[in-house]
Amino acid sequence: MESTQSPGSLRTQPKERLQSLDTLRGFDMAMLLGGAGIIVALAEATGWGWLNVLAVQTDHVEWNGFRFYDLIFPLFMFVSGVAIPYAINSKLEKGVEKSKLLKKILIRLVALVALGLLYNGATRRGFTNLRYASVLAQIGFGYFFAALICLYSTSVRGCVYWLLGILAGVAALQLFVPVPGYGAGTFEPASTINAWLDQRLIPGRLYDTDFDPEGFLCIVSAVSVTLLGALAGFVIRGSSLTPSKKALYIGLGGLVVVGIALALSPVYPIIKKMWTVPYVLLAAGISAILLSLFYYVIDVKGHKSWTLFFRVFGMNSITIYVGTRIIDFGDISRFFLNWFSVHVSELWGAVLIATGVLVLEWAVLLFLYKKNIFLRV
Repeated sequence: MESTQSPGSLRTQPKERLQSLDTLRGFDMAMLLGGAGIIVALAEATGWGWLNVLAVQTDHVEWNGFRFYDLIFPLFMFVSGVAIPYAINSKLEKGVEKSKLLKKILIRLVALVALGLLYNGATRRGFTNLRYASVLAQIGFGYFFAALICLYSTSVRGCVYWLLGILAGVAALQLFVPVPGYGAGTFEPASTINAWLDQRLIPGRLYDTDFDPEGFLCIVSAVSVTLLGALAGFVIRGSSLTPSKKALYIGLGGLVVVGIALALSPVYPIIKKMWTVPYVLLAAGISAILLSLFYYVIDVKGHKSWTLFFRVFGMNSITIYVGTRIIDFGDISRFFLNWFSVHVSELWGAVLIATGVLVLEWAVLLFLYKKNIFLRV
């Protein structure tokens, strides 16, 4: 079960958790912070065709389309949404006042926005020409508004209505609202409604000059990913179904959502940097399928012995994400392994260094795990 610790607090591990959530989140973070680099290095070292196919999937699509690496960010948000029924609704059932829960999710939002500014270099370069939008801020806003909807909706059906309203609103803006000088329904970077809104609503520097992939409308879209995760969480926590059927229905639901995304894509493209509705649905659908598999294998069938590596990443995910910005694990890996790497071929040396990065990150997190130290934001 996902804990409901105060933002920034250091707590011991809760007694009961959905280990599939920690494992899936950890798998996501491991791919982001080193796993993808190992795959690329192995593909270059071996030249094996199937590894080259995987290596292509470890980088973002330039604009239109979808690769596995485009799933990393929304998968994290989806998993955070799955925890909402445990973090919010379980407390409501115990009589905790809504105002107290609102305060907690608001503090969480502020903490993530602040960490996003730190990640973007506010303490290093100051606020002049600072990029204010960030991955962490988008996670914070996505969770805040999804949790707010779940907190004040009277039923799961109310959350569904909010979800449909958000998706319909984003689609209407991206498809039908004319951008001055370009018209409506344009999907070139500088001419999109996303770019027009970001240039007017986002202070500071934009990531891609004309727009920001974590900009205003992207944040609105991202709320729906978190809400979709929350709906999956309601199924797991509150449904009268057997655990096996819960996993099955979440997986089938994911397949349906993926099908809708693919059906829309010929006329409404899948674009991560815009967080178009088909992209949101495709990413959330795949996330639901992965959740159903992890939940069935780990929490339903009880196969947990293999999960430690990923859980170590998943239970301190924000810690390691920010930590890799502060600590150069690549430099540390080269410090310890460079002599060995130069005595093998250049390509296999790159594999050794890339593996060293992931092992060092995991070793730091394992130390925190053994000490029962978990930074919750």
